Amino acid sequence: MDFKEKVVELVKTKVDLPEEKISELIERPKNPKMGDYAFPAFILAKTLHKNPAEIASEIASDLSSEDFTNIQAVGPYVNFAINPQKLIATTLEDVLTQKENYGQQELGHGNVPIDMSSPNIAKPMSMGHLRSTVIGNSIAKILKKVGYTPIKINYLGDYGTQFGKLISAYKHWGSEEDVKKDPIMNLFHYYVKFHEEAEKDPALDDEGREWFKKLEEGDPEAVKLWQWFREVSLQDFKRIYKELGVTFDSYNGEAFFNDKMQPVIDELKEKNLLHESRGAQVVDMGEGENPAIIVKSDGTSIYLTRDLAAAEWRKKEYDFVKMLYVVGGEQANHFVELKTVLKKMGYDWADEIYHIPFGLITQGGKKLSTRKGNVVFLDQVLRDAVSLAKEQIEAKNPNLENKDQVAHDVGVGAVVFHDLKNDRLDNFDFDLEEVVRFEGDTGPYVQYTNARAQSVLRKAKAMGKEAAPAKNLSDEWSFAVAKDLADFPRIIARASDKFEPSIIAKYALNLAKKFNKYYANVKILTDDEYLAERLSLVEATSIVLTAALELLGVNAPKEM
Repeated sequence: MDFKEKVVELVKTKVDLPEEKISELIERPKNPKMGDYAFPAFILAKTLHKNPAEIASEIASDLSSEDFTNIQAVGPYVNFAINPQKLIATTLEDVLTQKENYGQQELGHGNVPIDMSSPNIAKPMSMGHLRSTVIGNSIAKILKKVGYTPIKINYLGDYGTQFGKLISAYKHWGSEEDVKKDPIMNLFHYYVKFHEEAEKDPALDDEGREWFKKLEEGDPEAVKLWQWFREVSLQDFKRIYKELGVTFDSYNGEAFFNDKMQPVIDELKEKNLLHESRGAQVVDMGEGENPAIIVKSDGTSIYLTRDLAAAEWRKKEYDFVKMLYVVGGEQANHFVELKTVLKKMGYDWADEIYHIPFGLITQGGKKLSTRKGNVVFLDQVLRDAVSLAKEQIEAKNPNLENKDQVAHDVGVGAVVFHDLKNDRLDNFDFDLEEVVRFEGDTGPYVQYTNARAQSVLRKAKAMGKEAAPAKNLSDEWSFAVAKDLADFPRIIARASDKFEPSIIAKYALNLAKKFNKYYANVKILTDDEYLAERLSLVEATSIVLTAALELLGVNAPKEM
């Protein structure tokens, strides 16, 4: 039951405003003692020529409903206190009936390509790739829950001048035998060495650019080396994605669009949008703005050229209703250019392109950099997280079955949850020991709360007891939990609207805290007439915690 809708219905009987406007005005009092919903009367003061407090008093004067225990005017507000028994009973019935489908909504439909993760080939995946990967994955799950069809695209960085530099580095210092032994790490070391040497000998940069030009022109040796680097990289990436539980619908990287760029350049020329500036081909961005470079002075393409080709191709291929780019905040200007050029080309669908920026992960306050070799490798972090989780499980529950699987779910889940609980745009410092703690605002804390709920249900089953409709629960602890459960659909809608997984993660933490207070204050397994009703609250909490974690891409073990 939607109690906010009930408030709208009641207020509508007393004021001359459209239902949408009333719904928009309704607030949630910060102090729960003031009620659960509040209607502010300020908006009516001008038309009614009365003081808002007087209007609030008139609205509240003879309003009543069995859905609310109290409706009263407090200053300029009409406050509504929900009937706890009613909310608990209806919410638990909804959750237990709908189970994992609870919170599912039809807020939109159609394809939504999500450009995410997109590591550069020939470099190990670092902690720097974690954010785009897990934020994109979670947004895909949230959008699916509200009716869209997400299409996860790993737009691999498999093209550009850097691959000319890598080929050059391999020709100088590489060995086929070494690359076969440990492909990614050796290619990475060549890349770092190239940048170190290029600082002493700038001619190396020119050599790298020359090799990239050869690659673009189809030189057999350049193409063969590039294909080899791509193949070994993808094998390694897929191993790490498997650890994270992330899959993709497409691995079409930048190179896929190599033969699709010239038609875009021709189209820009036909539409008189392209002109020469300092030897480069550019599109004007407007007064006071730098032009967008489409073709560099040496005749090679750049990232924007490929992204224009990719955007046009994806529109034709997927006929998307929105397209998302989960890419760091430092690329904001690139996406302004991309949308502006597409709009100038006459493509209004560019309005439905969204850049989903995010902040940096730092370590000890310092930015991680692949080029300088100051990098934290993602697979090592995941291994260490699983190891830390296993140590804690050994200490807390040494006889646990499937210990390795649970340690994996907890360790990897801890890393994912920690990333997603932070507001997307915030930078955060990463400290693995803090991340994998079983207490505090962590993923393992939420997982442990769910495992605790499952343990209660197992013990009840051993007593021959199961959940039943909760018609009589009204204590404050049950009410606090049920209010959060009732809020889950709204939380999902908000997270999808803002493309913000942290809304789900923060919700899961709050629900876990409320349930743990309930667990500490209520003797759940007391064998009395209300035991089955209490079990329905425990089961509903587990269903929603599991669903919230699933939307974040985190598993929920039933035992820990």
